[in-house]
Amino acid sequence: MKKECKLTFLCEDQARMGFLDKKFSGQHGLSIFIQGEKNVLFDTGPSEIVLYNAALAGVNLDSADLIVLSHGHWDHSDGLAPLSNAGIRKPLLLHPMAFRDRRKPSGQFNGMAMSRDQIMERFDLIESSGPYKVSENMWFLGEIPRENDFESQSTSYYYMEDGEKRPELLPDDTALAVTTPKGLVVITGCSHAGICNICEYAKKVTGQGCIRTVIGGFHLLDDSKVVEKTIDYFRGQGVESLFPNHCTALPALSAFYQAFKINRLCVGDELEIS
Repeated sequence: MKKECKLTFLCEDQARMGFLDKKFSGQHGLSIFIQGEKNVLFDTGPSEIVLYNAALAGVNLDSADLIVLSHGHWDHSDGLAPLSNAGIRKPLLLHPMAFRDRRKPSGQFNGMAMSRDQIMERFDLIESSGPYKVSENMWFLGEIPRENDFESQSTSYYYMEDGEKRPELLPDDTALAVTTPKGLVVITGCSHAGICNICEYAKKVTGQGCIRTVIGGFHLLDDSKVVEKTIDYFRGQGVESLFPNHCTALPALSAFYQAFKINRLCVGDELEIS
């Protein structure tokens, strides 16, 4: 059976317990190395930990054809500088609004450490607000329409523009969609746009109507009603497997386990999609 892609988790909030020679390290953030028609580094985590874990996993980051950012938050993008310092210069694909001056409610900066100018000096920048075809079977989805009535409805976060605070709903939040004979594989960073919104848009962009597998951060926190509606959505889709992690809170993970017997993928884990 043809292998469509292989995913290796290089950064996630939890690390898989390894043997003495493979002490993977977990850190808040996400980075996944995807091997397929093209090799893609999806997000870079928050630090040089991406380099450390890649070396342990036997992943050659210089073999990446492309780096993709799911959105412009520090925990998905601040591994860029360490990658550059290690001599890795690749095309970097992101939404143009990833560079916003983002803040937490406390005022703490939580955007990308590197500016657009710095990125352009170190990487071959590709900005796309719409869908972008990475390979024959992989799409960068671009800006996700917010269409349902229960996801991405409000925010306490903001960004600064012209000296003013503006509500931050992260229009740059996006995902990858991989087409396979059995249905779509959707790979998300944080799903600020809403995981159900993302999956619906992935079907529209690719023309493939079946969601097979969803992997990554679902950004489901402590709102049980949203979690319940999300579970209902995936039941209706008849998904084969779900792998929520990173920013998916424990109550949501527990609810997903009860509904689907899901497994959490951690640093050092590999997943092959055939």
